Amino acid sequence: MTALSHSNRRAPAQASWTVGGLIESGARRLARARVHLGHGTDNAWDESAALVLHALELPQELPARWYRRRVARAAAERARRLIEQRLSLRIPAVYLTGRTWFAGHEICIDPRVLVPRSPIAELIERRFVPWVHPTAVRRLLDLGTGSGCIAVACAKAFPRARVDAADISAEALAVAAINVRKHRLQRRVSLVQSDHFRALAGRRYDIIVSNPPYVSARELKSLPPEYAHEPTLALAAGRDGLTSIRIILREAGRHLLPRGILVVEVGDTERAVRRAFPRVPFTWLQFARGGGGVFLLTAEQLV
Repeated sequence: MTALSHSNRRAPAQASWTVGGLIESGARRLARARVHLGHGTDNAWDESAALVLHALELPQELPARWYRRRVARAAAERARRLIEQRLSLRIPAVYLTGRTWFAGHEICIDPRVLVPRSPIAELIERRFVPWVHPTAVRRLLDLGTGSGCIAVACAKAFPRARVDAADISAEALAVAAINVRKHRLQRRVSLVQSDHFRALAGRRYDIIVSNPPYVSARELKSLPPEYAHEPTLALAAGRDGLTSIRIILREAGRHLLPRGILVVEVGDTERAVRRAFPRVPFTWLQFARGGGGVFLLTAEQLV
């Protein structure tokens, strides 16, 4: 059911809001307040649309004509309250709606895990071509799985492969389990509680992909308030932001099969990574939809 009013006979006082009008009004308020964007959207209109359409129980993809539909007063009030929460508490929209999309797949989300926003999604959609032969991939590891978005997307992209989704946080793994069940991947995605590779002894993979913590102590203190709603454990990576990166570079090689690849997102810490490891032959990947700070290394390069 939706909260759209189709008949003036049922609504004696005609609704004063349309779907599009609510979205535009919310977008103006978000823009004026200069809320931080980047947790799933990169502009105020999309952020407002996510909240309004959720409040109206409408799909995120609507035909253009629906934006002219009038909205019942109670439904419009729900949408405006949700916008107000976003403004006053600085909670990212996806935490208010409880859902987002990653590599084309709907992902359930809450503050136990980071908001999925990695450019690695684009690489998964391409099935890591040209770096691997997709038909040869049988084993993947998502290290620091969080919501399980990368593990789910990889399992969908490689329907004949098995995926280990590892995380140190039991709370994060509980969210990942929701998404694994949602996409009916229990037979091919295994959840593993592990501090980096500690619980993965003897396991080797064609692809290891990771979006680990990489925020330095100094940067963590200066982040916009939206980040305070995300788990610190998934952001903080020591004084220089390289704690997890060092462990991954040191240990990943022994967990890769011949001709396997390691793909890691380090975001704005890219410059620090380059300085700290000047002899490592990183390949820094480019993305058509934007984003960066993702490197790739082959098993042979890690050796």
